[in-house]
Amino acid sequence: MAGPRESDSNSNSERRWFAEPTAPVTWRYVTGLVVAQLVFYIALLGPAIVGIGIKVQQIVPDEQKTSALGTVAGFGALFAVVGNVVCGRLSDRTTSRFGRRRPWIVGGTIAMTLALLIMAVGSSVAVVTAGWCLAQLGANATLAPFVATIADQVPRLQRGSVSALLGIAQNVGVLGGTYVAQVFQHHVVIMFVGPAVLSIGAMLLFAIILPDQRLPVRPPRMSGREWVSTFWLNPRTHPDFAFAWWSRFLIVLATYMFTTFRLFFLQDRLNLTADAAPAAVTIGVLVYTIALIASGWVAGKISDRTGRRKFLVASSTLLFGVGTVALAHVRTVGQFYLVEALMGFAFGVYVGVDLALVVDVLPNPDDSGKDLGVFNIANALPQTAAPLIGAALLSVGSPTNQNYPLLLYCAGAAALLGALVVLPIKKVR
Repeated sequence: MAGPRESDSNSNSERRWFAEPTAPVTWRYVTGLVVAQLVFYIALLGPAIVGIGIKVQQIVPDEQKTSALGTVAGFGALFAVVGNVVCGRLSDRTTSRFGRRRPWIVGGTIAMTLALLIMAVGSSVAVVTAGWCLAQLGANATLAPFVATIADQVPRLQRGSVSALLGIAQNVGVLGGTYVAQVFQHHVVIMFVGPAVLSIGAMLLFAIILPDQRLPVRPPRMSGREWVSTFWLNPRTHPDFAFAWWSRFLIVLATYMFTTFRLFFLQDRLNLTADAAPAAVTIGVLVYTIALIASGWVAGKISDRTGRRKFLVASSTLLFGVGTVALAHVRTVGQFYLVEALMGFAFGVYVGVDLALVVDVLPNPDDSGKDLGVFNIANALPQTAAPLIGAALLSVGSPTNQNYPLLLYCAGAAALLGALVVLPIKKVR
Protein backbone atom coordinates (compact mmCIF):
# COMPACT_ATOMS: atom_id res chain seq x y z
CA MET A 1 0.00 0.00 0.00
CA ALA A 2 1.34 3.41 -0.93
CA GLY A 3 2.08 5.91 1.80
CA PRO A 4 0.47 9.34 2.13
CA ARG A 5 1.57 12.29 0.14
CA GLU A 6 0.30 15.80 -0.46
CA SER A 7 -0.22 17.21 -3.94
CA ASP A 8 -2.70 19.07 -6.04
CA SER A 9 -5.60 17.15 -7.49
CA ASN A 10 -6.21 17.20 -11.23
CA SER A 11 -8.20 20.38 -11.29
CA ASN A 12 -8.17 21.65 -7.71
CA SER A 13 -5.94 21.98 -4.67
CA GLU A 14 -7.38 19.15 -2.54
CA ARG A 15 -4.98 17.22 -0.33
CA ARG A 16 -4.07 13.85 -1.83
CA TRP A 17 -3.11 11.33 0.84
CA PHE A 18 -2.50 8.20 -1.21
CA ALA A 19 -0.25 7.81 -4.25
CA GLU A 20 -1.08 5.45 -7.09
CA PRO A 21 0.00 1.91 -6.08
CA THR A 22 3.18 0.51 -7.62
CA ALA A 23 3.94 -2.63 -5.58
CA PRO A 24 2.42 -5.89 -6.96
CA VAL A 25 -0.55 -7.19 -4.99
CA THR A 26 -0.26 -10.51 -3.13
CA TRP A 27 -1.98 -13.76 -4.05
CA ARG A 28 -3.88 -13.57 -0.74
CA TYR A 29 -5.49 -10.28 -1.75
CA VAL A 30 -6.36 -11.50 -5.25
CA THR A 31 -7.75 -14.82 -3.99
CA GLY A 32 -9.83 -13.11 -1.32
CA LEU A 33 -11.11 -10.55 -3.84
CA VAL A 34 -12.15 -13.19 -6.36
CA VAL A 35 -13.78 -15.57 -3.86
CA ALA A 36 -15.69 -12.74 -2.19
CA GLN A 37 -16.89 -11.46 -5.57
CA LEU A 38 -17.99 -14.95 -6.62
CA VAL A 39 -20.03 -15.73 -3.50
CA PHE A 40 -21.49 -12.23 -3.32
CA TYR A 41 -22.73 -12.33 -6.90
CA ILE A 42 -24.26 -15.77 -6.43
CA ALA A 43 -26.22 -14.26 -3.55
CA LEU A 44 -27.25 -11.10 -5.42
CA LEU A 45 -27.81 -12.27 -8.99
CA GLY A 46 -29.74 -15.46 -8.34
CA PRO A 47 -32.65 -13.32 -7.14
CA ALA A 48 -31.96 -10.65 -9.78
CA ILE A 49 -31.91 -12.93 -12.83
CA VAL A 50 -34.46 -15.62 -11.99
CA GLY A 51 -35.74 -15.17 -8.46
CA ILE A 52 -37.66 -11.93 -8.98
CA GLY A 53 -39.40 -13.38 -12.03
CA ILE A 54 -40.41 -16.50 -10.10
CA LYS A 55 -41.58 -14.44 -7.12
CA VAL A 56 -43.60 -12.09 -9.33
CA GLN A 57 -45.38 -15.00 -11.01
CA GLN A 58 -46.40 -16.27 -7.59
CA ILE A 59 -48.17 -13.05 -6.58
CA VAL A 60 -49.66 -11.48 -9.75
CA PRO A 61 -51.78 -12.74 -12.68
CA ASP A 62 -49.87 -13.87 -15.77
CA GLU A 63 -50.86 -10.85 -17.86
CA GLN A 64 -49.32 -8.48 -15.26
CA LYS A 65 -45.98 -10.25 -14.89
CA THR A 66 -43.89 -8.08 -17.25
CA SER A 67 -45.11 -4.77 -15.80
CA ALA A 68 -44.66 -6.03 -12.22
CA LEU A 69 -41.15 -7.28 -13.01
CA GLY A 70 -40.30 -3.93 -14.59
CA THR A 71 -41.51 -2.12 -11.46
CA VAL A 72 -39.47 -4.24 -9.05
CA ALA A 73 -36.29 -4.21 -11.14
CA GLY A 74 -36.53 -0.54 -12.07
CA PHE A 75 -36.99 0.85 -8.56
CA GLY A 76 -34.32 -1.49 -7.22
CA ALA A 77 -31.79 -0.23 -9.74
CA LEU A 78 -32.58 3.38 -8.76
CA PHE A 79 -31.62 2.58 -5.16
CA ALA A 80 -28.46 0.94 -6.49
CA VAL A 81 -27.44 4.23 -8.10
CA VAL A 82 -27.83 6.21 -4.88
CA GLY A 83 -26.29 3.53 -2.67
CA ASN A 84 -23.19 3.04 -4.78
CA VAL A 85 -22.30 6.70 -5.19
CA VAL A 86 -23.08 7.86 -1.64
CA CYS A 87 -21.48 4.87 0.08
CA GLY A 88 -18.46 5.11 -2.21
CA ARG A 89 -18.01 8.74 -1.15
CA LEU A 90 -18.51 7.86 2.52
CA SER A 91 -15.95 5.05 2.32
CA ASP A 92 -13.40 7.50 0.87
CA ARG A 93 -13.91 9.66 3.96
CA THR A 94 -14.24 6.93 6.61
CA THR A 95 -11.74 7.26 9.47
CA SER A 96 -12.61 4.04 11.32
CA ARG A 97 -9.76 2.19 12.99
CA PHE A 98 -10.83 -0.76 10.82
CA GLY A 99 -9.95 1.20 7.65
CA ARG A 100 -11.78 3.04 4.90
CA ARG A 101 -13.39 0.10 3.12
CA ARG A 102 -13.85 -2.74 5.63
CA PRO A 103 -16.88 -1.40 7.58
CA TRP A 104 -18.87 -0.85 4.39
CA ILE A 105 -17.91 -4.16 2.78
CA VAL A 106 -19.19 -6.19 5.74
CA GLY A 107 -22.07 -3.96 6.85
CA GLY A 108 -23.56 -3.65 3.37
CA THR A 109 -23.60 -7.42 2.91
CA ILE A 110 -25.48 -7.91 6.18
CA ALA A 111 -28.04 -5.27 5.14
CA MET A 112 -28.50 -6.98 1.75
CA THR A 113 -29.16 -10.33 3.43
CA LEU A 114 -31.87 -8.93 5.71
CA ALA A 115 -33.54 -7.21 2.75
CA LEU A 116 -33.56 -10.41 0.69
CA LEU A 117 -35.42 -12.07 3.58
CA ILE A 118 -38.09 -9.38 3.28
CA MET A 119 -38.42 -10.21 -0.44
CA ALA A 120 -38.66 -13.93 0.23
CA VAL A 121 -41.58 -13.62 2.66
CA GLY A 122 -43.33 -10.73 0.86
CA SER A 123 -46.77 -11.38 -0.59
CA SER A 124 -47.33 -8.22 -2.65
CA VAL A 125 -45.54 -6.31 -5.38
CA ALA A 126 -45.09 -3.38 -3.00
CA VAL A 127 -43.33 -5.48 -0.35
CA VAL A 128 -41.14 -7.27 -2.92
CA THR A 129 -40.22 -3.93 -4.47
CA ALA A 130 -39.33 -2.45 -1.07
CA GLY A 131 -37.23 -5.50 -0.26
CA TRP A 132 -35.35 -5.31 -3.55
CA CYS A 133 -34.73 -1.58 -3.11
CA LEU A 134 -33.19 -2.21 0.31
CA ALA A 135 -31.23 -5.19 -1.02
CA GLN A 136 -29.76 -3.06 -3.80
CA LEU A 137 -28.92 -0.32 -1.31
CA GLY A 138 -27.06 -2.79 0.90
CA ALA A 139 -25.39 -4.55 -2.02
CA ASN A 140 -24.05 -1.32 -3.43
CA ALA A 141 -22.87 -0.14 -0.02
CA THR A 142 -20.63 -3.22 -0.30
CA LEU A 143 -19.73 -3.02 -3.98
CA ALA A 144 -18.56 0.61 -4.09
CA PRO A 145 -15.74 0.21 -1.53
CA PHE A 146 -15.07 -3.37 -2.65
CA VAL A 147 -14.25 -2.35 -6.24
CA ALA A 148 -12.42 0.75 -4.99
CA THR A 149 -9.83 -1.56 -3.40
CA ILE A 150 -8.54 -2.21 -6.94
CA ALA A 151 -7.67 1.47 -7.34
CA ASP A 152 -6.26 1.46 -3.78
CA GLN A 153 -4.13 -1.67 -4.08
CA VAL A 154 -3.50 -2.82 -7.68
CA PRO A 155 -0.74 -1.24 -9.81
CA ARG A 156 -1.42 -0.33 -13.44
CA LEU A 157 0.51 -3.29 -14.89
CA GLN A 158 -1.65 -5.80 -13.01
CA ARG A 159 -5.04 -4.18 -13.49
CA GLY A 160 -6.00 -6.05 -16.64
CA SER A 161 -5.33 -9.46 -15.08
CA VAL A 162 -6.99 -8.65 -11.75
CA SER A 163 -9.97 -6.99 -13.46
CA ALA A 164 -10.35 -10.03 -15.73
CA LEU A 165 -10.44 -12.36 -12.72
CA LEU A 166 -12.99 -10.11 -11.04
CA GLY A 167 -15.17 -10.05 -14.16
CA ILE A 168 -14.92 -13.83 -14.52
CA ALA A 169 -15.86 -14.30 -10.85
CA GLN A 170 -18.85 -12.02 -11.29
CA ASN A 171 -20.13 -13.95 -14.26
CA VAL A 172 -19.47 -17.35 -12.70
CA GLY A 173 -21.50 -15.90 -9.85
CA VAL A 174 -24.30 -15.27 -12.34
CA LEU A 175 -24.12 -18.95 -13.30
CA GLY A 176 -24.10 -20.05 -9.67
CA GLY A 177 -27.00 -17.77 -8.88
CA THR A 178 -29.11 -19.20 -11.69
CA TYR A 179 -28.36 -22.76 -10.53
CA VAL A 180 -29.40 -21.88 -6.99
CA ALA A 181 -32.57 -20.26 -8.30
CA GLN A 182 -33.37 -23.30 -10.44
CA VAL A 183 -32.78 -25.84 -7.67
CA PHE A 184 -34.71 -23.86 -5.04
CA GLN A 185 -37.37 -22.28 -7.26
CA HIS A 186 -40.08 -23.85 -5.06
CA HIS A 187 -38.29 -22.85 -1.83
CA VAL A 188 -37.97 -19.09 -2.15
CA VAL A 189 -36.62 -18.39 1.34
CA ILE A 190 -33.63 -20.67 0.72
CA MET A 191 -33.16 -19.26 -2.79
CA PHE A 192 -33.10 -15.64 -1.60
CA VAL A 193 -31.41 -15.93 1.79
CA GLY A 194 -29.15 -19.01 1.84
CA PRO A 195 -26.39 -17.74 -0.50
CA ALA A 196 -26.58 -14.28 1.09
CA VAL A 197 -25.66 -15.73 4.48
CA LEU A 198 -22.60 -17.35 2.89
CA SER A 199 -21.68 -14.03 1.28
CA ILE A 200 -21.41 -12.43 4.73
CA GLY A 201 -18.70 -14.95 5.60
CA ALA A 202 -16.88 -14.42 2.29
CA MET A 203 -16.84 -10.63 2.65
CA LEU A 204 -15.74 -10.89 6.28
CA LEU A 205 -12.81 -13.08 5.22
CA PHE A 206 -11.85 -10.58 2.49
CA ALA A 207 -12.05 -7.73 5.02
CA ILE A 208 -9.57 -9.58 7.23
CA ILE A 209 -7.16 -10.17 4.31
CA LEU A 210 -7.45 -6.64 2.90
CA PRO A 211 -4.51 -4.31 3.73
CA ASP A 212 -6.96 -1.44 4.00
CA GLN A 213 -5.91 2.20 3.93
CA ARG A 214 -6.55 4.44 6.94
CA LEU A 215 -6.92 8.18 6.62
CA PRO A 216 -4.32 9.97 8.80
CA VAL A 217 -6.73 12.80 9.64
CA ARG A 218 -10.47 13.39 9.53
CA PRO A 219 -11.45 15.09 6.22
CA PRO A 220 -13.05 18.53 6.46
CA ARG A 221 -16.84 18.66 6.66
CA MET A 222 -18.46 18.67 3.22
CA SER A 223 -20.89 21.38 2.19
CA GLY A 224 -24.28 20.65 0.65
CA ARG A 225 -22.89 21.65 -2.74
CA GLU A 226 -20.02 19.19 -2.36
CA TRP A 227 -22.46 16.40 -1.51
CA VAL A 228 -24.45 17.17 -4.65
CA SER A 229 -21.19 17.01 -6.63
CA THR A 230 -20.78 13.43 -5.36
CA PHE A 231 -23.00 12.37 -8.25
CA TRP A 232 -21.04 14.30 -10.87
CA LEU A 233 -17.70 14.57 -12.64
CA ASN A 234 -17.34 17.36 -15.17
CA PRO A 235 -17.12 15.70 -18.62
CA ARG A 236 -15.22 18.70 -20.01
CA THR A 237 -12.56 18.41 -17.33
CA HIS A 238 -12.43 14.60 -17.49
CA PRO A 239 -13.50 13.63 -21.04
CA ASP A 240 -11.87 10.19 -21.00
CA PHE A 241 -13.84 9.27 -17.89
CA ALA A 242 -17.02 10.57 -19.55
CA PHE A 243 -16.51 8.48 -22.69
CA ALA A 244 -15.81 5.37 -20.59
CA TRP A 245 -18.97 6.13 -18.57
CA TRP A 246 -21.16 6.31 -21.66
CA SER A 247 -19.69 3.14 -23.09
CA ARG A 248 -20.53 1.22 -19.91
CA PHE A 249 -24.00 2.79 -19.73
CA LEU A 250 -24.87 1.67 -23.25
CA ILE A 251 -23.64 -1.92 -23.03
CA VAL A 252 -25.36 -2.42 -19.66
CA LEU A 253 -28.54 -0.97 -21.15
CA ALA A 254 -28.28 -3.43 -24.05
CA THR A 255 -27.64 -6.31 -21.65
CA TYR A 256 -30.53 -5.65 -19.28
CA MET A 257 -33.01 -4.89 -22.04
CA PHE A 258 -32.75 -8.60 -22.79
CA THR A 259 -31.77 -10.32 -19.54
CA THR A 260 -34.61 -8.71 -17.57
CA PHE A 261 -37.07 -10.47 -19.85
CA ARG A 262 -34.99 -13.57 -20.76
CA LEU A 263 -37.16 -15.95 -18.71
CA PHE A 264 -40.30 -14.65 -20.39
CA PHE A 265 -38.56 -14.66 -23.82
CA LEU A 266 -38.01 -18.41 -23.50
CA GLN A 267 -41.62 -18.94 -22.46
CA ASP A 268 -43.22 -16.64 -25.03
CA ARG A 269 -40.95 -17.05 -28.10
CA LEU A 270 -39.67 -20.62 -27.68
CA ASN A 271 -42.83 -21.95 -25.98
CA LEU A 272 -41.08 -23.37 -22.92
CA THR A 273 -43.16 -24.10 -19.84
CA ALA A 274 -42.84 -22.18 -16.60
CA ASP A 275 -40.97 -25.15 -15.09
CA ALA A 276 -38.66 -25.73 -18.10
CA ALA A 277 -37.69 -22.10 -18.74
CA PRO A 278 -35.52 -21.64 -15.59
CA ALA A 279 -33.49 -24.73 -16.58
CA ALA A 280 -32.96 -23.29 -20.07
CA VAL A 281 -31.83 -20.00 -18.56
CA THR A 282 -29.34 -21.88 -16.39
CA ILE A 283 -27.90 -23.86 -19.32
CA GLY A 284 -27.71 -20.69 -21.39
CA VAL A 285 -25.83 -18.90 -18.63
CA LEU A 286 -23.50 -21.93 -18.34
CA VAL A 287 -22.67 -21.76 -22.06
CA TYR A 288 -22.27 -17.98 -21.81
CA THR A 289 -19.99 -18.26 -18.79
CA ILE A 290 -17.72 -20.94 -20.28
CA ALA A 291 -17.16 -18.74 -23.33
CA LEU A 292 -16.63 -15.71 -21.08
CA ILE A 293 -14.01 -17.42 -18.92
CA ALA A 294 -12.07 -18.53 -21.99
CA SER A 295 -11.93 -15.07 -23.53
CA GLY A 296 -11.81 -12.88 -20.41
CA TRP A 297 -8.56 -14.14 -18.91
CA VAL A 298 -6.74 -14.00 -22.26
CA ALA A 299 -8.02 -10.48 -22.95
CA GLY A 300 -6.86 -9.25 -19.55
CA LYS A 301 -3.37 -10.66 -20.07
CA ILE A 302 -3.14 -9.19 -23.59
CA SER A 303 -4.18 -5.74 -22.35
CA ASP A 304 -1.55 -5.79 -19.57
CA ARG A 305 1.26 -6.93 -21.86
CA THR A 306 0.47 -4.61 -24.76
CA GLY A 307 -0.97 -1.67 -22.80
CA ARG A 308 -3.82 -1.56 -25.31
CA ARG A 309 -7.36 -1.55 -23.99
CA LYS A 310 -9.55 0.60 -26.30
CA PHE A 311 -9.61 -1.74 -29.29
CA LEU A 312 -10.51 -4.74 -27.13
CA VAL A 313 -13.32 -2.87 -25.39
CA ALA A 314 -14.77 -1.39 -28.59
CA SER A 315 -14.62 -4.58 -30.66
CA SER A 316 -16.11 -6.75 -27.90
CA THR A 317 -18.96 -4.29 -27.39
CA LEU A 318 -19.70 -4.34 -31.12
CA LEU A 319 -19.69 -8.15 -31.21
CA PHE A 320 -22.00 -8.25 -28.21
CA GLY A 321 -24.44 -6.04 -30.10
CA VAL A 322 -24.36 -8.41 -33.08
CA GLY A 323 -25.26 -11.28 -30.76
CA THR A 324 -28.13 -9.32 -29.25
CA VAL A 325 -29.65 -8.70 -32.69
CA ALA A 326 -29.15 -12.38 -33.57
CA LEU A 327 -31.43 -13.32 -30.66
CA ALA A 328 -34.33 -11.78 -32.58
CA HIS A 329 -33.95 -14.58 -35.14
CA VAL A 330 -33.65 -17.47 -32.69
CA ARG A 331 -36.28 -20.17 -33.18
CA THR A 332 -34.97 -23.11 -31.14
CA VAL A 333 -33.35 -23.62 -27.75
CA GLY A 334 -30.20 -24.87 -29.52
CA GLN A 335 -29.93 -21.61 -31.46
CA PHE A 336 -30.43 -19.71 -28.21
CA TYR A 337 -27.47 -21.52 -26.65
CA LEU A 338 -25.30 -20.81 -29.71
CA VAL A 339 -25.99 -17.08 -29.50
CA GLU A 340 -25.35 -17.18 -25.76
CA ALA A 341 -21.87 -18.59 -26.54
CA LEU A 342 -21.15 -15.74 -28.97
CA MET A 343 -22.32 -13.12 -26.49
CA GLY A 344 -20.36 -14.77 -23.68
CA PHE A 345 -17.16 -14.65 -25.73
CA ALA A 346 -17.72 -10.97 -26.52
CA PHE A 347 -18.58 -10.01 -22.98
CA GLY A 348 -15.61 -11.96 -21.66
CA VAL A 349 -13.24 -9.77 -23.66
CA TYR A 350 -15.14 -6.74 -22.39
CA VAL A 351 -14.99 -7.64 -18.68
CA GLY A 352 -11.36 -8.67 -19.05
CA VAL A 353 -10.35 -5.15 -20.05
CA ASP A 354 -12.97 -2.51 -19.32
CA LEU A 355 -12.55 -2.14 -15.55
CA ALA A 356 -8.79 -1.77 -16.02
CA LEU A 357 -9.47 0.97 -18.60
CA VAL A 358 -11.81 2.73 -16.18
CA VAL A 359 -9.35 2.65 -13.27
CA ASP A 360 -6.67 4.01 -15.61
CA VAL A 361 -8.77 7.12 -16.33
CA LEU A 362 -9.94 7.85 -12.75
CA PRO A 363 -9.24 11.50 -11.92
CA ASN A 364 -7.98 11.18 -8.31
CA PRO A 365 -6.85 8.06 -6.35
CA ASP A 366 -8.04 9.57 -3.05
CA ASP A 367 -11.59 9.76 -4.41
CA SER A 368 -11.62 6.35 -6.09
CA GLY A 369 -14.65 5.18 -4.10
CA LYS A 370 -16.65 8.24 -5.08
CA ASP A 371 -15.44 8.28 -8.69
CA LEU A 372 -16.12 4.58 -9.13
CA GLY A 373 -19.50 5.26 -7.56
CA VAL A 374 -20.17 7.88 -10.22
CA PHE A 375 -19.02 5.37 -12.79
CA ASN A 376 -21.31 2.75 -11.30
CA ILE A 377 -24.26 4.99 -12.17
CA ALA A 378 -23.51 3.73 -15.67
CA ASN A 379 -24.12 0.22 -14.32
CA ALA A 380 -27.17 0.97 -12.20
CA LEU A 381 -29.05 3.67 -14.12
CA PRO A 382 -29.60 1.53 -17.25
CA GLN A 383 -30.84 -1.23 -14.94
CA THR A 384 -33.51 1.25 -13.89
CA ALA A 385 -34.24 2.32 -17.44
CA ALA A 386 -33.95 -1.05 -19.22
CA PRO A 387 -36.97 -2.76 -17.59
CA LEU A 388 -39.15 0.29 -18.24
CA ILE A 389 -37.89 0.79 -21.80
CA GLY A 390 -38.05 -2.95 -22.44
CA ALA A 391 -41.62 -3.27 -21.18
CA ALA A 392 -42.64 -0.32 -23.40
CA LEU A 393 -40.94 -1.80 -26.48
CA LEU A 394 -42.53 -5.20 -25.90
CA SER A 395 -45.95 -3.58 -25.90
CA VAL A 396 -45.51 -1.79 -29.27
CA GLY A 397 -47.95 -3.38 -31.73
CA SER A 398 -48.42 -6.40 -29.45
CA PRO A 399 -51.49 -6.73 -27.23
CA THR A 400 -49.74 -9.58 -25.38
CA ASN A 401 -46.52 -7.55 -24.78
CA GLN A 402 -44.33 -9.84 -26.91
CA ASN A 403 -42.62 -7.61 -29.49
CA TYR A 404 -39.23 -9.18 -28.79
CA PRO A 405 -37.68 -8.34 -32.20
CA LEU A 406 -38.10 -4.59 -31.56
CA LEU A 407 -36.65 -4.99 -28.07
CA LEU A 408 -33.59 -6.86 -29.32
CA TYR A 409 -32.84 -4.59 -32.29
CA CYS A 410 -32.95 -1.55 -30.01
CA ALA A 411 -30.62 -3.31 -27.57
CA GLY A 412 -28.21 -4.05 -30.43
CA ALA A 413 -28.23 -0.40 -31.49
CA ALA A 414 -27.34 0.64 -27.92
CA ALA A 415 -24.35 -1.73 -27.94
CA LEU A 416 -23.15 -0.31 -31.28
CA LEU A 417 -23.16 3.21 -29.82
CA GLY A 418 -21.32 1.86 -26.79
CA ALA A 419 -18.52 0.64 -29.06
CA LEU A 420 -18.21 3.96 -30.87
CA VAL A 421 -17.89 6.18 -27.80
CA VAL A 422 -14.78 4.29 -26.60
CA LEU A 423 -12.76 5.46 -29.59
CA PRO A 424 -12.20 9.13 -28.55
CA ILE A 425 -10.51 8.15 -25.23
CA LYS A 426 -6.94 9.53 -25.27
CA LYS A 427 -5.35 8.62 -21.94
CA VAL A 428 -5.51 4.86 -22.67
CA ARG A 429 -4.30 3.21 -25.86
